[in-house]
Amino acid sequence: MTQRIYNSLTRTVEDLTPIEPGHVRMYVCGITVYDFCHIGHARSVVAFDVVQRWLKAGGLAVTFVRNITDIDDKIIRRAQENGESIRALTDRMIAEMYRDFDALGVERPTADPRATDYVPQMLALIGELKDKGLAYQSAGGDINYPVREFAGYGKLSGKTLDELQAGERVAVSDAKHDPLDFVLWKAAKESEPDGAKWDSPFGRGRPGWHIECSAMSSALLGDTFDIHGGGADLTFPHHENEIAQSEGAHGGKPLAHIWMHNGFVNVDNEKMSKSLGNFFTIRDVLRAFDAETIRFFILRAHYRSPLNYSDAHLTEAHAALKRLYTALDKTAPAPMPEIDWTQPFAARFKAAMDEDFGTPDAIAALFELASEVNRHGRPEDAGLLKALGALLGLLQRNPQAFLQSGETALDAAAIAARIEARAAAKKARNFAEADRIRAELHAAGIAIKDTPAGTTWEAL
Repeated sequence: MTQRIYNSLTRTVEDLTPIEPGHVRMYVCGITVYDFCHIGHARSVVAFDVVQRWLKAGGLAVTFVRNITDIDDKIIRRAQENGESIRALTDRMIAEMYRDFDALGVERPTADPRATDYVPQMLALIGELKDKGLAYQSAGGDINYPVREFAGYGKLSGKTLDELQAGERVAVSDAKHDPLDFVLWKAAKESEPDGAKWDSPFGRGRPGWHIECSAMSSALLGDTFDIHGGGADLTFPHHENEIAQSEGAHGGKPLAHIWMHNGFVNVDNEKMSKSLGNFFTIRDVLRAFDAETIRFFILRAHYRSPLNYSDAHLTEAHAALKRLYTALDKTAPAPMPEIDWTQPFAARFKAAMDEDFGTPDAIAALFELASEVNRHGRPEDAGLLKALGALLGLLQRNPQAFLQSGETALDAAAIAARIEARAAAKKARNFAEADRIRAELHAAGIAIKDTPAGTTWEAL
């Protein structure tokens, strides 16, 4: 089956036909590095991590670019508040970003360009736009893009210019010809540090946010590439503006053939927002939940659907993931160098992933396969379960290590001592004492299991 993807631009599910046969070029908007990453960032990076994993599993070469915005208003303001340089802040936040992403099992992209390394390319692109009458300089020195001069503006959001102006937040300025016009180059301000200023043919200043992605994607992937991704919140104005400036500069050539957008994260059915006080960093969530549980929780929802975050849903996800690891704990997986895609469970998994990366149905196939492992105890079925899980970045830990992870009131040595004491009580036929020890362990968050191979335990 051909890989099919929902295209936000055409609002239809389309076959993926790479521009270069066998090679997919993909650009995903990354993080503005002024603070710790939040659960919304986790949702996006995990979703597109699975996209690139699955494309590779299908035999495609993938060049995956995920940019880093390391200059903007928020970064400048935070650096000044901290009394540190912009570079010191962004270096530190990039390291923290990767600490979180690595914990979530997110593979590194092919390239992770920093915006500040591509200022010359941004200036060249702005120059092209100016030559084509698609950039003008305001009295204050900013270079702006006149959106009404680009005939295709609004095609991604599906709205007319008048609808966008009436219904969306746009920056209003007396220096603009139209409220929808957006800045390509910001003139330097006296109050801003030298680290936020570059020389240019348009005067000293810094790039606007939108021009960054057009310049980096063109430099690393070409004027037209296969997939452009990001969060749904970027559809307008960011991605709409990317299309306008890239296609305007490059003679109408499409920026990307397929546009993918992951859904929002809600918290207890309300959109996550700092202003609502329901904002969670990845670091916050990792203090309470296992990283693989967070990844599994994200993938149980389709990437385009809203994701409703709550502690209850993460607790439920952990319990569900334990069921898969319990199957692998009971039956040691046989090595699986290659997956036989004609095998019924593998075929169901593949059909789900080939249809717009349908992880909920793919995970359902994993649970069906786990039931098969539990019924028949075949190592080859357990091997297939582990191999399919790997394609989602799941089920690669030692099962006992996962099952014993979690909050318990006792450390491993204390648990082992009590299990040994219980075994001695049973041998002495002191079953009341054995039951008392089991109850004590249960109260400490530990479930013990008696098997032919001995007694094991897992965190409740």
